Amino acid sequence: MHGQSRVTSDLLLRAYAEGIFPMAEQRDSPVLYWVSPEARGVIPLDTFHIPHRLARTVRSGRFRVTFDIEFDAVIRACAAPGRGDRRQSWINAEIVRLYTELHAQGHAHSIECWREDELVGGLYGVNLGGAFFGESMFSTERDASKVALVHLVERLKRGGFTLLDAQFLTEHLSQFGAVEIVRDEYLELLQDAIAIEATF
Repeated sequence: MHGQSRVTSDLLLRAYAEGIFPMAEQRDSPVLYWVSPEARGVIPLDTFHIPHRLARTVRSGRFRVTFDIEFDAVIRACAAPGRGDRRQSWINAEIVRLYTELHAQGHAHSIECWREDELVGGLYGVNLGGAFFGESMFSTERDASKVALVHLVERLKRGGFTLLDAQFLTEHLSQFGAVEIVRDEYLELLQDAIAIEATF
């Protein structure tokens, strides 16, 4: 996408319904481009796997978990450079603007993990019907983003969601049962999911 035509939140939702999402080359790039991977990463909700050590962490209550309390802080933390082995973020100012709009409209959500009053991890994503599109996560304390993911999956299951889109399969996500499927199969799952009325 070229810089001249400004993307709207409505256009963004229509793109998600077609299996397309935007990225920037890097954090300070002014331009977005559209992505529709040939191989799509998804996390099957019915076979979501919680590693034993992480399950202990979740049960311990080490982190206080909230929903949609600090969306702006979460997306900005996800955009921050230099955490872990990721030196550059694909979340630019335009993405922050668009997804903050979606959040105001009830189509984007955040999950926050707190240690006392400090935000130490979280994730955000987009919901459309019974599909949830995980966008990015961050953690400044071990396991905080993973705990957020566990709570996300529980909420999606309770709300009647059928698809958790992870965009790309990573080694990090494969430990939770994430799999890679071809685009055509993904689009079938997507069309079924967005026809459902689910509650975040």
